Amino acid sequence: MTWIANAYAKINLGLHVLERLPTGYHRIETGFCFLEWNDRYEVVPSQQYKLSLTDSSIEADDTNLITRAYHAFDRYVGLNQHYTFSVTKNIPAGAGLGGGSSNAALTLRMLNYLEEAGLTDDELIDLSRDLGADVPFFVKGKPGIGTGLGQDIEPLDIQPDAWIVAIYPGFESSTAEAYTNCIPNPNPDFLIKSVLLEEDLDQWQYLLVNDLEPPVIARNELIGNIKDQMQEFGAEYAAMSGSGSTVFGIFSQDFVAINAYESFHKLGFSANLTRPGFKPDYGIYRKDG
Repeated sequence: MTWIANAYAKINLGLHVLERLPTGYHRIETGFCFLEWNDRYEVVPSQQYKLSLTDSSIEADDTNLITRAYHAFDRYVGLNQHYTFSVTKNIPAGAGLGGGSSNAALTLRMLNYLEEAGLTDDELIDLSRDLGADVPFFVKGKPGIGTGLGQDIEPLDIQPDAWIVAIYPGFESSTAEAYTNCIPNPNPDFLIKSVLLEEDLDQWQYLLVNDLEPPVIARNELIGNIKDQMQEFGAEYAAMSGSGSTVFGIFSQDFVAINAYESFHKLGFSANLTRPGFKPDYGIYRKDG
């Protein structure tokens, strides 16, 4: 029996770095929403755990978040049998899209389903605490506001009712470096939650900021160039996602978004186009045949 499911990417709608904690982590506020950019899982029962990835540049060893999530589930819950995970990687790594965290969350959800363990989302989140700050968002599977270390998620309907074009510039961005070079601001002018819930899309460019963007763009000029191009193509709002390196633009009109997507694609960039109001399919299905 083969089981299939999809792990989806995210973008950050604004990101405030509020405080640098003694632990080295940071207190933040950010808006999470989904892209139609996804990795595809095929999982089969097997005698022992095995992970196969289509992207050879990503290590399929004990450092991989899929493997770490698998062992965390086995350690805290226990497995009645083992599984082979074959993952078609489409979400670029080190891109600010949460691909690794999304993979970890789906691994936990699939094991919970296949093992009929009956864990709640909150229990799966407890399992994921050491895996990554974005994992709880992907476990919940709904857009929302992330606070604290980004792990405290308030589900809210903030998925834009507009087209999203996301562009990966072809290189990774260091999360640690982005935070190291950022100056925390404990008192931002506008709360991200308020902007996303109360302001129209055409106001976001004036109110919604990613505090990690300036230091990252200072070291990676192409990210800034792509953001500028996105606005020239007609995006109502354009920004870097998370700690980079992906840049996204939000467009009200479909033909404008499609033109931007196709233009970047022709230039050789990895690109994604997400429909208005997109909702990820979090189903786990049996594969026919």
